[in-house]
Amino acid sequence: MAYNNYPIGYPQMQYYPQQYQQPIQMANPSNTTNSTQNNGLIWVIGESAAKSYYIPPNSTIALWDSENPIVYLKTTDASGMPSMKTLDYTIREYSNATQQVPQVVATQGEEYITRDEFADFESRIMKQIEKVTRDNGKKGDTK
Repeated sequence: MAYNNYPIGYPQMQYYPQQYQQPIQMANPSNTTNSTQNNGLIWVIGESAAKSYYIPPNSTIALWDSENPIVYLKTTDASGMPSMKTLDYTIREYSNATQQVPQVVATQGEEYITRDEFADFESRIMKQIEKVTRDNGKKGDTK
């Protein structure tokens, strides 16, 4: 008698092979609720999420805090040991019409010299240097 041959009127029983369980995958920190990835930027919620974010050995990554104006630069060495730097950032507000260009303004009491005055000053200094070297040479001759 065949395995699935049941008399008429009896419910047909079908044999289903036991489903093999899929191996449990380790949770990837980048897929947790503490971080999201969008447009190449990796957003984390706070410093603790940045510290727990896994990156492979010999890597550096920028993690952007979604709650504060902070960027965490996380780096791992060849053995996978992480280190992290915390950077604060500010947003500069500029409008196209009112971009300020730094201007050099002479304040009261500041004076500037002309090229001729500087050349005269330089020649006086050079004369003094020559005089000092000549005087030092004469002192060496008296020994």
